[in-house]
Amino acid sequence: MIMIRCIAIDDELLALDLIEDNMKKLPFLELVKKCKGAFEAMDVLRKEQIDLIFLDIQMPDVSGIQLLKTLKTKPLVIITTAYEKYATEGFNLDVIDYLLKPYSFERFLKAVNKASEYIELRDKGAIQESVKEGSVHPNYLFVRADYKLVKIDLANVLYIEGLKDYVKIYMGDKPVLTQMSMKALEEKLPPKEFVRVHRSFIVSFSKIDFIQKQMLTIGQKEIPISENYRDQLFSMINNDKTIL
Repeated sequence: MIMIRCIAIDDELLALDLIEDNMKKLPFLELVKKCKGAFEAMDVLRKEQIDLIFLDIQMPDVSGIQLLKTLKTKPLVIITTAYEKYATEGFNLDVIDYLLKPYSFERFLKAVNKASEYIELRDKGAIQESVKEGSVHPNYLFVRADYKLVKIDLANVLYIEGLKDYVKIYMGDKPVLTQMSMKALEEKLPPKEFVRVHRSFIVSFSKIDFIQKQMLTIGQKEIPISENYRDQLFSMINNDKTIL
């Protein structure tokens, strides 16, 4: 799951503190700034890359709705307000969800998950499009492990092993274990740098030391090559201009 950079905008300090407390329970949310009004928020939005806004509607000087209308390109928005009547107008401005004060943490989590799923789908589409166009693929990814998000530098990855509903990412002495399918992880990896060689193994192509019959070696690890993935591996080898 990716890290989501957020700001909270509300003229009530208690409301801002509640959002902050809720966010502290979710390691994939980063609170960039608590803003007491629209003008403070505008300044942050000019300077920072923000993915998600928690936005109150009734505020002095400039309302939340007025602020939304001024933004040419806006992050995802979750409205937080005590007035249900603002829901329709908010959704007409393409907000992702609507939290009616007072709201529970469970309702907060539901709204955040909706935003997170939207961002992941959006970014996945952007990555797939960039791969089609031959653009540079991101050189890292975040995975959930030990109740936190761990940044994985793809340049350091040796190989990946599938274990039922989990994958184990080997980068050195201590692997990172995360709950994810091999297929889901394979789709996030740069296709020119990683290759699946077995139902249970994905390897970093540049880290392969040698290949012999139905086996390849990375460091001290011998990894099987299955018939189903053999052609894929040797297609990469044949297209590698560094091989003599």
